[in-house]
Amino acid sequence: MPIVAQSSTETDWVSRFADEVIAESERRAPGKPVVVASGLSPSGPIHLGNLREVMTPHLVADEVRRRGHEVRHVISWDDYDRFRKVPAGVPGVDESWAEHIGKPLTSVPAPAGSAYANWAEHFKAAMTEALAEMGVEYDGISQTEQYTAGTYRDQILHAMKCRGQIDGILDQYRTKQKPGGKKSQKPVDEAELEAAEGSGAAAEDDGSSGTGGYFPYKPYCGQCGKDLTTVVSYDDESTELVYTCTACGFGETVRLSEFNRGKLVWKVDWPMRWAYEGVIFEPSGVDHSSPGSSFVVGGQIVREVFDGVQPIGPMYAFVGISGMAKMSSSRGGVPTPADALKIMEAPLLRWLYARRRPNQSFKIAFDQEIQRLYDEWDSLEKKVADGTVLPADAAAHSRATRTAARELPRTPRPLAYRTLASVVDITAGHDEQTLRILSDLDPANPLTSLDEARPRLDRAENWITTQVPAEQRTLVREEPDKELLGSLDDQGSESLRLLLEGLDTHWSLDGLTTLVYGVPKVMAGLEPDAKPTPELKVAQRSFFALLYRLLVSRETGPRLPTLLLAVGADRVRKLLGA
Repeated sequence: MPIVAQSSTETDWVSRFADEVIAESERRAPGKPVVVASGLSPSGPIHLGNLREVMTPHLVADEVRRRGHEVRHVISWDDYDRFRKVPAGVPGVDESWAEHIGKPLTSVPAPAGSAYANWAEHFKAAMTEALAEMGVEYDGISQTEQYTAGTYRDQILHAMKCRGQIDGILDQYRTKQKPGGKKSQKPVDEAELEAAEGSGAAAEDDGSSGTGGYFPYKPYCGQCGKDLTTVVSYDDESTELVYTCTACGFGETVRLSEFNRGKLVWKVDWPMRWAYEGVIFEPSGVDHSSPGSSFVVGGQIVREVFDGVQPIGPMYAFVGISGMAKMSSSRGGVPTPADALKIMEAPLLRWLYARRRPNQSFKIAFDQEIQRLYDEWDSLEKKVADGTVLPADAAAHSRATRTAARELPRTPRPLAYRTLASVVDITAGHDEQTLRILSDLDPANPLTSLDEARPRLDRAENWITTQVPAEQRTLVREEPDKELLGSLDDQGSESLRLLLEGLDTHWSLDGLTTLVYGVPKVMAGLEPDAKPTPELKVAQRSFFALLYRLLVSRETGPRLPTLLLAVGADRVRKLLGA
């Protein structure tokens, strides 16, 4: 399918932002590439909440590209941020990493056994691979490289020269009195801080006020490498800066015009980069949009200090995981994009971000709900194919399945995810058995190779093996339940006889569906295609529970037609007492 530029009259949120971004770019910097930005701090696993920081500008940038404009999507890897705390539950990490708190993330050792040079590179790697799989094009910028190369030297010197002005701006938002009357930053809700981790705004740092006054710059100590430093004095003319370290007691005098081992505090760093990169569009999380937070304060600082313009900056809401309200990269076991891509295809994951406005929260399913999500996706695909899809849904589908540059890989034969999951559950991933069962789903058009069902088949298998508890896995009985079979009344025995009698003529997914729903109808004296009644539904549930007990020793399990196909006709006959 060809890539079609999205009309600006479309009602989806991406098109509306693309209209604004193009107009603002032409007003601000005509003829230059449109710049959108994201910021990610590799302080730990970069989770699915942080992915919204990337997907929101990516989708807008891609729409702008579809309309023929040159776009640059900057992802700032905030790897020069301080190491704040040791994340829980990260393999290869123990409390000994606490000795590195205060160092830049690129100066912290990678987890034990890692193939990467440092902490930041270790956690960047998985995200980089995931973004490539999802078709996200970007210009990655290491803030360690930028700062240590002196790229921002002029901006740092300017900020230090304007430190009184910056302090005055920040003071407008400081609300809580410290002992002695000095105001401090308004406290940020703990849950919001947790949600902020993994983005560039992790610390909401305001800057330090020592005996020499306020300074918006933090040196990393020349002896211990940590940022537990206090600027004692600074001379604008010579750029001589004196600092001491509270961690190790070291102190030195440096020339800031030559010194590259430090960085601007976050609330100054972010607006500085807006001006430096010419950012037109950058979203921010809920925690950065409250009064006194970095996005709000940054808008004033970028205008009044750096002579720049604040980006169009929609607030984005939290992303949850099947019942978890919020995610934090400081906690172990928080799902990442790489984790999600093991159990779902890239277009589905893209769709979850594309179909919801940034300010709408949503959840990503790692539990049984993933089957319903895939059903919804397959239904959308059918509507797109037959032309009955609504415009906004069509736009979200288009953004999920292709970018301006390419179409994302798809499964040639996208069989129902719940069916694939049931089959690999029952066969324990045995390829020959799996192919036999999947070929029986549609005898008129049988599957000839498992590759036709991949990668969706592999995702379903990963979901079964990594996300479904052992007690919920399906184990087919080896021998008939003779006690249960012997206890059946005439009605129970007759219902089994009717089922067994119809196996040969109904051996396909659709045929077996008709058969298992039809047996209770016939038993009630109705036609096999009779409309269900409340009484009939009760009879069907009772019949289904009997079949489950005879086949898998439980009263529930995979959809019965799929289960029957997976077990095979001969074994079904044996277990049902034929």
